[in-house]
Parts: sequence; structure tokens; C-alpha cells
Amino acid sequence: MITTTVLTRENILLNAKVNTKEEAIKLAGKILVNNRYVEETYIERMLEREELTSTYMGNYIAIPHGTEEAKKDVRQSGICVIQIPDGVDFGNGNIVKVMFGIAGKDNEHLDILSNIAIVCSEEENVHRIIECKTEEDILSMFSEVN
Repeated sequence: MITTTVLTRENILLNAKVNTKEEAIKLAGKILVNNRYVEETYIERMLEREELTSTYMGNYIAIPHGTEEAKKDVRQSGICVIQIPDGVDFGNGNIVKVMFGIAGKDNEHLDILSNIAIVCSEEENVHRIIECKTEEDILSMFSEVN
């Protein structure tokens, strides 16, 4: 479940402008590091995961996260949301406009993923996130699910 203890205003970045998926993933990783969810090394593990298999999920969504090996770099479960209205290409023409960077302690990431899936399974919700003007707007969308 995404709760206000995991998703806070500080974990949300609106109107981000990035040129590459690597830049986007590093940005997500930096937010997780700055908010003390993960060690700095987690960012490299996120990039490694992307090389193994794309974290693009469809519907303008990507969910970058670390490799199995990255679990040791996770201090506590965390999530960040990055809104990229102009989009960034995640390869093969897959454009991402909303990115969720996640780090899960133990198996908590499964609950986080489930909550993201519930909200983002409806394309209209994804468009609402893309159009959100404040962090509170995004927080309220996820609190509606809980």
C-alpha cells in the first residue's frame, strides 16, 4: 500500500525535463538517496536493471528499481513519483510521462507495485497524474486507493 509515510511531497517531482531514460532513472535514484531510502550505490543497480529488461510498463509508465543484488542497498521502503509531461523515450518509441522509482525492504515493494498498478491500470488516472499541478494532487490520487 502506498501510504503518506512512504509517499510524501518531498518524493514527488513535477514538470521534470529529462533527455534520456538514463537521466530519468538517475533522477529517480537521487530522490530515493536524498530521502534516505537507499544508499548511493542503488542508482547503479537501477541502471543495471534497465539494461537487463526495460522497466517501461505501458500506458506512459515506467517503474525503475534495483536488481536483486540491490536489496542490500535499501535502508527502508520508498517511492518517488516523477512527472515528465514532455515525455522521455524508454526505447522502441515507448514514451514515459510518469515514472515511479521504487525501493522495497523485504517484500514491501510488492505492495507498492500493487498500489501503482491499481491507480495506473486506468489510462484516465495516468493522464490525471500527467496533468497534476501540485504534489498534493498526486498524494490525493493514491490516498483514494487506500
